[in-house]
Amino acid sequence: MMFFRFFKNTGFLFLFSMLFGINTFFAQSTTDIKIAANQTEKYLPLLQDKKVGVVANQTSIIYKENKKYIHLVDSLLNRDIVIQKVFSPEHGFRGNADAGEHVKNALDKKTGLPIISLYGKNKKPNAEQLADIDIILFDIQDVGVRFYTYISTLHYVMEAAAEANIPVIVLDRPNPNAHYIDGPILEEAHKSFVGMHPVPIVYGMTIGEYACMINEEKWLKNKVSCQLSIIPLENYTHQTAYELPIKPSPNLPNAKAINLYPSLCFFEGTNVNAGRGTTKQFQVFGSPWLAKNHFDYQYTPQPNFGAKNPKNKGELCYGRNLENTSYLSHIELKWLIEAYQNTKNKNLFFTNFFEKLAGTSALRKQIETHTTASEIRKSWQKGIDDFKKTRSKYLIYK
Repeated sequence: MMFFRFFKNTGFLFLFSMLFGINTFFAQSTTDIKIAANQTEKYLPLLQDKKVGVVANQTSIIYKENKKYIHLVDSLLNRDIVIQKVFSPEHGFRGNADAGEHVKNALDKKTGLPIISLYGKNKKPNAEQLADIDIILFDIQDVGVRFYTYISTLHYVMEAAAEANIPVIVLDRPNPNAHYIDGPILEEAHKSFVGMHPVPIVYGMTIGEYACMINEEKWLKNKVSCQLSIIPLENYTHQTAYELPIKPSPNLPNAKAINLYPSLCFFEGTNVNAGRGTTKQFQVFGSPWLAKNHFDYQYTPQPNFGAKNPKNKGELCYGRNLENTSYLSHIELKWLIEAYQNTKNKNLFFTNFFEKLAGTSALRKQIETHTTASEIRKSWQKGIDDFKKTRSKYLIYK
C-alpha cells in the first residue's frame, strides 16, 4: 500500500495569546494558520474525475475573508467535483444531534446528497456504501481527546477503505488541546467507541498525525493498511494557540469548554452533571447528591439544544462554576476527587461508563481509596513516556 505524507516548514514556536473566557468561535492564533481545506490546489487534482465520498460535519469549512466561510461540500460541488455521498459522525452532518443520539441516514436538504450516518449501529462504512466510491476525503475538526468519538470514526473509515482498496485523504486541522499530553493509557479490557487505541486521554496530535499513527501502528482490523494521504497545515505547531470557528459538537460551545473537557468529561461516568442542559456545558458541574454546604454554585439542568434529556433534569444541582479557571495544560483531577469526597452516597457516584472514559479500572479504585491527585498522576507517567516515543514517529509539526 502507498503511504503519503506532505510536510511543511512549521516555523517557530509561538506564545499563547488566547483569552479563554470569551465565547466567540472565530479563529484566533498567534500565526496565520492555513488549514488544509483552504489549500485546494493540493487536493482538488486528486479528486478530479473521481467519484468522491466525503466524511464531514458542520466543522468542515473553508475560510473566506471577513470571518466568512463556505462548507467543504458546497465548495467541492461548485468546482464540479463528483460527490457520491457524505458520511457523518456523531451529532450528524449539521451537528445538531445530542451526544449518544442515534443519527439516521437522510438526504441533505441543501445539496440533495445522501447522508450516511456513521453513528449508531452503522459505525463503519459497509461494502455496499463504498461500492460507487473511488476516493474518500475526510475533514472533521477534532479536539484531541481520546473519548471524543471523531477519531473512532476516522479509524473505521480507514479500516473500511483499506478493505475496499480505496484511498483516503485527510485534510488536517489544528488541535486546540495539542499543547500537552496527559492521562492513563487505554487498557484493552476497556476498549469501546469512546476509546479504541492505547493512547492517553490527551494525546497531543492533530487528526492527520493521529491517522498516520493508526495506520502505521497496525491498529486497523487484521492489521490492514490504508492508502493514506495527509494534506498538512501551514504555519502551525502544537503550541500554536487556536480557537475553533465552529462548535465541534453541541456541548462544546466555546474555547473554555474545550479546554476543560478532558477534565470534566469524567463526570459523564458518574451521577454528576457536567453542564449539559445549561448554557455552560463543560464549564460547570453539579449534582443533587453533592453536599450543598460545601459547594458554592447552584443550577438546574433543563432540556436544550444538544441535550434533550440532560442528567438530573429539573433538579437543583450543587457544584462549581469553572468559567474563570486558569487555562489548563494538564488534566485536572481535583474536581472529580472533591465531588466524590462530598457526595451523599458514594456507592451511587460512579456508573459503568466511567471505566470506558478513563480507559482503566485503576482510576476509580484510586479515587475510592483516597489516592491523591499527584500520586494518581505519577501512576500515569510511564505510560505517557512510552506513548511519547510512539507518537514521535508520526509528528508532522513541532
